[in-house]
Amino acid sequence: MQFPVPFTKMSGTGNDFILIDHRKPFLSREDMPAFARAVCEHRFSVGADGLIFIENSDTAHFRWQFLNADGSWAEMCGNGARCAARFAHAKGIAPASMRFETVAGIIEAEVIDDSVKLRMTPPTGLRLGESVEVDGQGRGVHSLNTGVPHAVLFMEDIKAAPVMEWGRLIRFHQHFQPAGTNVNFVARNGVNSLVVRTYERGVEGETMACGTGAVASAIIAGLLGQVQPPVAITTSGGEHLTIHYRLDGERIDQVFLEGPASFIYDGQLHAEAVRKRT
Repeated sequence: MQFPVPFTKMSGTGNDFILIDHRKPFLSREDMPAFARAVCEHRFSVGADGLIFIENSDTAHFRWQFLNADGSWAEMCGNGARCAARFAHAKGIAPASMRFETVAGIIEAEVIDDSVKLRMTPPTGLRLGESVEVDGQGRGVHSLNTGVPHAVLFMEDIKAAPVMEWGRLIRFHQHFQPAGTNVNFVARNGVNSLVVRTYERGVEGETMACGTGAVASAIIAGLLGQVQPPVAITTSGGEHLTIHYRLDGERIDQVFLEGPASFIYDGQLHAEAVRKRT
């Protein structure tokens, strides 16, 4: 690897990412997890919730490789996807209306100024009203895969939600093995509006926002008759997302995630930024 490595730091409603143009590859897939762990470590490197490599594609405008901060691979990330789309458009890699490859499938995106609207892949694995034992008591949990797996719990007091404690227990609960799950704590916030706090798998903590979690929460709330689309989501960081979808019974389609994707800064990674931590 030749240093320095150019990168861009971006934020999708508080979810922050390091983006690297990797169309001329310099890193093998095998080396990417260790690289991600190093550069995503706060205080010792750039620090981020995830790392995104933008690569060439034979079937779309580009493809991405997405890794969580712990070096694990993720199939999809809604906030990261919006950042990837705006990055690719700004760098001349893709037009404003684009398609790109993810492990979850082809994602369609439209860049509108500093906002991006994503057409999500069809959700799968819907399970409503299951009882999962958490902290010695059965809790009502709903689940849906919106590119990555999500559990959803509705709370009366969202500020007091035990996001770290219950989030960790549910994320690793045997009910959701072997893949584990992201965990969303949700409360109504007026007409067709929700507040969502998310414990993210791979980050292993609460993040300021989770796009796929916002989508899962909005759809499940719609299936339970609590909201109608479009649904306004307020994230942990106080930012806002809009979720569009169509329901026909339990059939879900026309799912879109809309929200800002912000450039923070450009920089260069030096060798010291990826030093091995012991």
